[in-house]
Amino acid sequence: MHEHGEDKENVVKELIPIAVSSILFIVGMIFRESLHEIPVFEYGVFITAYLVAGWKVIWNAVKNVRTGVIFDEYSLMTIATAGAIAIHEMPEAVGVMLFFRIGEFFQDLAVDRSRRSIKSLLEIRPPFANLKIDERIERVKPEQVKVGDLIIVKPGERIPLDGVVIEGSSIVDTSALTGESRPRKVGAGDEVLSGMVNVSGLLTVRVTKPFSESTVSRILELVEKAGVRKAKAEKSITRFARYYTPAVILLAVSMAVIPPVLLAEPFSPWIYRALVLLVISCPCALVLSIPLSYFAGIGKAAKEGILVKGANFIDALSKAGVVAFDKTGTLTKGSFKVVGVIAKNGFNEDDVLKFAALAEMHSNHPIAKSILEACKVSGSVESYEEIAGMGVKVKVNGDTIIAGNDALMHAEEIEHDTCRVEGTVVHVAVNGVYAGYIIISDEIKDDAAKAVEELKMLGCRVVMLTGDSRGVAEIVARKLGLDEFYAELLPEGKVKIVEKLESENTVVFAGDGINDAPAIARADVGVAMSGLGSDAAIEVADVAIMDDMPSKVAKVIKLSRKTQRIVWQNIAFALSVKGLFIILGSFGMATMWEAVFADVGVSLIAVFNAMRILR
Repeated sequence: MHEHGEDKENVVKELIPIAVSSILFIVGMIFRESLHEIPVFEYGVFITAYLVAGWKVIWNAVKNVRTGVIFDEYSLMTIATAGAIAIHEMPEAVGVMLFFRIGEFFQDLAVDRSRRSIKSLLEIRPPFANLKIDERIERVKPEQVKVGDLIIVKPGERIPLDGVVIEGSSIVDTSALTGESRPRKVGAGDEVLSGMVNVSGLLTVRVTKPFSESTVSRILELVEKAGVRKAKAEKSITRFARYYTPAVILLAVSMAVIPPVLLAEPFSPWIYRALVLLVISCPCALVLSIPLSYFAGIGKAAKEGILVKGANFIDALSKAGVVAFDKTGTLTKGSFKVVGVIAKNGFNEDDVLKFAALAEMHSNHPIAKSILEACKVSGSVESYEEIAGMGVKVKVNGDTIIAGNDALMHAEEIEHDTCRVEGTVVHVAVNGVYAGYIIISDEIKDDAAKAVEELKMLGCRVVMLTGDSRGVAEIVARKLGLDEFYAELLPEGKVKIVEKLESENTVVFAGDGINDAPAIARADVGVAMSGLGSDAAIEVADVAIMDDMPSKVAKVIKLSRKTQRIVWQNIAFALSVKGLFIILGSFGMATMWEAVFADVGVSLIAVFNAMRILR
């Protein structure tokens, strides 16, 4: 609320000089004939209006000259209007400054609107943490809390640090992190992240990361760095303005001096033409609207829960020809679960599941965990042997149990008639007799098919790179309608495929884990999916998606292409209109009022065009 009030106060402060200058300008124009007879009054009204509207421009021109920046839009405006006053074209001088000030006012409003999209992310910084010390609660800065400490999060408070809930249950609002409005239920054992808002219950959280490494700190760091990397168009316009402005001033001086000397004509009309040329040529439309377009693009993406680390990545994303996804945790949920049990040789489904669970009791593998979640067991393990790349062989409660892949069944010479089964399968044998198999599935994410469809509509080829088996990869690729897939890849294998794809197209690679970090770093644009997850992935990525929705990849590519279109529309529009008016001004066919339109009008149109990105 305080910030909103401050913004309103700034708007009022800016409107006061505009209103005063406008009133003086209108009075001067209405009573111009009368004022002309009393020069002191005429100069008093118009010069006052001029200074009230234009003191910022004049002061900026003086400051820039002191620092060695002689040729910029402020010096152009100051020289042009001072020249107009010198040749007694005072209404024009006031008009230029007044309309320029009005234009700047609307431009600032547009920039503020764009900035607010990113500012909303900065508001996720937690102001304090309720640290639990013995039986008392002490309010401290989040930076003072250590890993392992307990913090209390009350309803309505923002969670200050990453941690695990050890007591209590609640609904949390994750919209500030993910851009999604859906609330999430958390209870004991669930992970919570800094920046989430505790909506309902009281939570006791054990801190798992210091504040410097927390989710909110990483987000803030990304946002602060986003404006540093300039896009190619921004750099080109900056260079263009550096040479363009002195060239225009030289041209204006030549126009004011050479024709009247050669043609033996009065200087006054040619000086007027030169001044018109200076106003027309001001590069404000390009210098302001192009960075604003990229800024608006980054702001819109941030609002959607997508952090783009710089304007240069907006450029690269707009050219994407191939989008490569990791599978587990990116296109699929990364949480395995038992979806089917097939029993053989007199065993029933419960038997197969129970024996598999007994075999996997001491394993931390995700597949083993899914079996243990499906069937809770206990037993006395007499022997345990892990067979690399195949499975396990154990003796539990007097039974010898073998659980693993088809290769393990062949290695142990277990007779079975189900060698080829689609998906991830765990075969089970008890005391040398084949008991059956369990089908494990890693669920495909809800919006993965939508992501593939939208990317194809954008003209991108969609590829999957995975370390999983070919059979499992083939099932996922078929279900999603992927163009191509590569399976059984180690991290370096993913890098090689990315390099191969890059020889033909701009490649975007999206992954979520530490094993994806090399490929994310190698791609033209690396995207960290579930940006709240792997530190390694988010560190090397160019784009971080703050939830685990693959469809956001299509969304950010679409947004980047829209931003690029608007940038080039603004460049073409500004250069063509200014070019036309420069020609008209050179032949004396454009007045100072038309010059004002060619400058302020074009700038405003370009800025409002740029703001379409935020819709």
